[in-house]
Amino acid sequence: MISGASGVPAGVGAPDATSSAPLPALEWKFSQVFGERAIGEEVQEVDIISAIEFDKTGEHLATGDRGGRVVLFERTDGRDQRTRRELEKANTVVSRHPEYRYSTEFQSHEPEFDYLKSLEIEEKINKIRWCQTANAAQFLLSTNDKTIKLWKVTEKKVKQVKNLNVDPGARGNGSLLTNSMLLNPKGLAPRLSSNGGPVTRSSVISQDFVFPPGGIPSLHLPSVVWSNEMTLVARCRRVYANAHAYHINSISNNSDFETYISADDLRINLWNLEVSDQSFNIVDIKPTNMEDLTEVITSAEFHPTHCNVLAYSSSKGSIRLIDMRQSALCDRHSKVFEETDPSGSRSFFTEIIASISDIKFARGDRYILSRDYMSLKLWDVNMESAPVATFKVHEHLRPKLCDLYENDSIFDKFECCFSGDGMRVATGSYSNLFRVFGATSGSEEASTLEASKTPNRRVVTPPSKPGSRLANLARGRRDNRRGSESPGADLNGGVHDFTSKLLHLAWHPAANVIACAASNSLYMYYA
Repeated sequence: MISGASGVPAGVGAPDATSSAPLPALEWKFSQVFGERAIGEEVQEVDIISAIEFDKTGEHLATGDRGGRVVLFERTDGRDQRTRRELEKANTVVSRHPEYRYSTEFQSHEPEFDYLKSLEIEEKINKIRWCQTANAAQFLLSTNDKTIKLWKVTEKKVKQVKNLNVDPGARGNGSLLTNSMLLNPKGLAPRLSSNGGPVTRSSVISQDFVFPPGGIPSLHLPSVVWSNEMTLVARCRRVYANAHAYHINSISNNSDFETYISADDLRINLWNLEVSDQSFNIVDIKPTNMEDLTEVITSAEFHPTHCNVLAYSSSKGSIRLIDMRQSALCDRHSKVFEETDPSGSRSFFTEIIASISDIKFARGDRYILSRDYMSLKLWDVNMESAPVATFKVHEHLRPKLCDLYENDSIFDKFECCFSGDGMRVATGSYSNLFRVFGATSGSEEASTLEASKTPNRRVVTPPSKPGSRLANLARGRRDNRRGSESPGADLNGGVHDFTSKLLHLAWHPAANVIACAASNSLYMYYA
């Protein structure tokens, strides 16, 4: 079993600390899966999901993959499809969990090559963020390592070509004219090739075609009309490029709906959504001599309500809160949240596993959630000395740190998320598992689920081998607080699969629905 959570210390303000009793544990059930692979099917690298994001309403969901594509999903159960008479006849109101359907997809980024640095730039989508809706159009930001793009997704009516000179059903010597010469299956005009001709299965009318007796009495121009069919069209409105010398790891929208930040390893830039050729550097931790570099920026997030406040995390395990009103260059933080280890407990892996991979603000403004390699930590913005709660995720892997270092798994970047009400937190793990913890005072909730159609299944597998002596020496301090369980066991008490890692997940902003990515598949669960 993966290690559980340490409880919130008594007397410390945690979410819903005023409640008389902790919330009951949620019972999670499978809802949907998109892109499920068959047993033994090989997954293409470009199809692996690399980003997930709900919009603020929860009506839309976006995913990005390593092939530079963005796929959009829309909620289908938002409105009850029954008639008013049927609703009046119904004795009870049936509560439905959110369900989604595929909406559209588009190619956001293409692979590029930086000739000055002889560096290949991957098309992989690192982050997606939804922007403010305007005029029934959806806007979202997507970024790869170097370039950020603003996309506008809107519905448009489909055009149809009618009043053609040749009847689509006209026959020659027993051969029917190909419909694709006239209309494609969606009723659209045929696509044109580079030489102006239609791209069809047959580029010319069949040689067996015979004109009707007397020929065609008169020729007329076909007409293009609007049909009632609607389709989603994505257009790139802005390209924010050439502002980062290092790989972009975060983008975050401001609550003023006009600006956003982008962060790389050493700098954070502030952008205006309407200005693509200029940004302002607000954080710069690059030393004069790169040999003096001791830490890098790993994640950055705007405060959900205060447009002047943002936080960023570092590879040293600290979170800095800064106020942009203090100075143009925010090289001095307002607060720093960092948990110090007792002297003598450090090891070779201490700084590596302390690196924070993701941070999130709670909607209630008061709490910050951070994810390092071993655990989730919940911070109160009014208390900098220590987190108010620590949820152990990978404590059982401490004896295996040497092996994890050798296969680079120790550098995996797991994301974290709050529930819409801030009462629970979630993060991913290995073997396609994810964890859900109760964040309220006194909560014992610590669920472990698998990204599959049977999230709560138990499969008996052989026990894992004990860690090597070198790995045991590198364990460092063991946390003996509640939730520390026997090492070397996963959900099923078996061997871990470090190649199957659940790095990306998102929680619906208004319902207990979690979307998580397992390789190229998108799984959704509800409670």
